[in-house]
Amino acid sequence: MALTSAKPLLPGLAITGLGVAAAYALSSAWPVAGALTVAVALGIVAGSTPVLTDEHRAAVARVTKRLLRAGVVLLGLQLAVPAVLALGPGTLAAVVLTVAVTFLGTLGLGRLVRVPRGLALLVATGFSICGASAIAAMEGVVDREDSDVATAVALVTCYGSLALGVLPLLARWLGLDATRTGSWAGISVHEVAQVVAAAGPAGAAAVGIAIVVKLSRVVLLAPVVALVGATERTRRGGHAPLVPLFVLGFLAMVAVRGTGLVPAFVLDVAKTASTLLLAGALFGLGCAVRLGALLRGGGRALLLGLLSTLLVLATGFATLTVWT
Repeated sequence: MALTSAKPLLPGLAITGLGVAAAYALSSAWPVAGALTVAVALGIVAGSTPVLTDEHRAAVARVTKRLLRAGVVLLGLQLAVPAVLALGPGTLAAVVLTVAVTFLGTLGLGRLVRVPRGLALLVATGFSICGASAIAAMEGVVDREDSDVATAVALVTCYGSLALGVLPLLARWLGLDATRTGSWAGISVHEVAQVVAAAGPAGAAAVGIAIVVKLSRVVLLAPVVALVGATERTRRGGHAPLVPLFVLGFLAMVAVRGTGLVPAFVLDVAKTASTLLLAGALFGLGCAVRLGALLRGGGRALLLGLLSTLLVLATGFATLTVWT
């Protein structure tokens, strides 16, 4: 019975598997981009050319959301709550305030530059919390176009790469030590790989604290997605669960990690599996995008990404200065 129900998913899984394998191969040549970003880019290319037929796209679409939900759930195993709490109340307060100001501020900026509400929500989530992973988690609870998801991931890559080049220069000019540089990178830069690259010039100690501060932002993914989901449910008058099931699964995995009973090798496997699943999901979302339509709406989205990046950098620096 299980084999029969899974059979319709096999073509989509095969196509997605090829896309993910290609994404990993290409991302190894440019680690800053990351497999998730490359996966969505490859999906857009495949979806905008005759490589995939409508039947192929439908097959990929059947597996996309399943992969997405499973990937977000496993993401919870990456969060070591004791390490986050060890940052201290000042740093944690700075993280919460930076996420809140960046998220709400980006929504306001989105209205100002007149981008679609769905795109603004995705950009706000990705820039304030954890890049492509956060966008992947949020896309399931908001009213958006597939092109909005692709655009938001592209903006995370573009401006995260800009931030990892600019932040070390600013930190050196401001005379920041390794701890403060690492904290600023962790609280302001979008993707984990970009955070590591931004903190790297300040040394191993800066990288270590940058990663922990970054993970403290990831902790806020579940409550933000749940809150937005509840708001969207009320706004649209729908009957979806108040808290999506995959968000509860994410929180359950955080609790499991918090027991300290999960072996290190299991955590490593879960981390790889989560990345593979999310890469597959983003490849599938990219396959539904038409590149021409994506490019036509790019100017305002680029402006929003720039303004949101400046906002998170400034807010992160200010909150760390005040609270730590």
